[in-house]
Amino acid sequence: MAGELLSVKGLSKSFGEGKILDGIDLSVAKGDVIAILGPSGAGKTTMLRCISFLERADAGDMVFDGVDYDLGGASRKEILEFRRKTGFVFQNFNLFRNRTALGNITEGLITARKMPKADAEEKGMELLRKVGLEDKHGSYPSELSGGQQQRVAIARAMASDPLMIFFDEPTSALDPELTGEVLSVMRQLAEDGMTMLVVTHELGFAKNVSDRVIFMENGSIVEDAPSGKFFSNPEQKRTREFLATFIER
Repeated sequence: MAGELLSVKGLSKSFGEGKILDGIDLSVAKGDVIAILGPSGAGKTTMLRCISFLERADAGDMVFDGVDYDLGGASRKEILEFRRKTGFVFQNFNLFRNRTALGNITEGLITARKMPKADAEEKGMELLRKVGLEDKHGSYPSELSGGQQQRVAIARAMASDPLMIFFDEPTSALDPELTGEVLSVMRQLAEDGMTMLVVTHELGFAKNVSDRVIFMENGSIVEDAPSGKFFSNPEQKRTREFLATFIER
């Protein structure tokens, strides 16, 4: 087993009177692909956003790549340091509408990392090749399908050579026929050894690509098991009920 890359302890978050995350503990080893499943409202996306500092947690401690972070009180400098080492792929792509596919990838490299434009564009083209979109480098998001936009978003997340990529329901905004092309890119990333934390409803991906599956409900982790065991012999009754609803569909 590779060394631990991410460790979260006591992650809590409330919105008003509602407790969204209730003392989450989580660990991720280098190279792990972890699928996070659960019903709507379970806290899956909020957990991802708190770990990534897109939401401010109420409490919790994190160690990432050997550095300690206070999830409720990290400084702007600490958050920027964390983001330089990670990527985030959003449900709705979040591409710049006024930038081409290549421009969306190079923007952060040029402005945030001060990479020379020619080097950034060379890297951007390499990443577009990797996601099968080299011929779309000059296309704007409005000229791309949802699946193509999400593949550009994945390429953008890869541009910083992250140690880990977070995926928040990366296929839920896509038509079923476009889902496969995005999952194929993600499968290749997994095979290449990228550490990935993936909130998803795609049970096939969870079963066939991920190493571990985490099942969440009501802001807590109900079950955390190797993928094979999770699907063949889950320990918790609630997990078995959840899986049965999918199988019956």
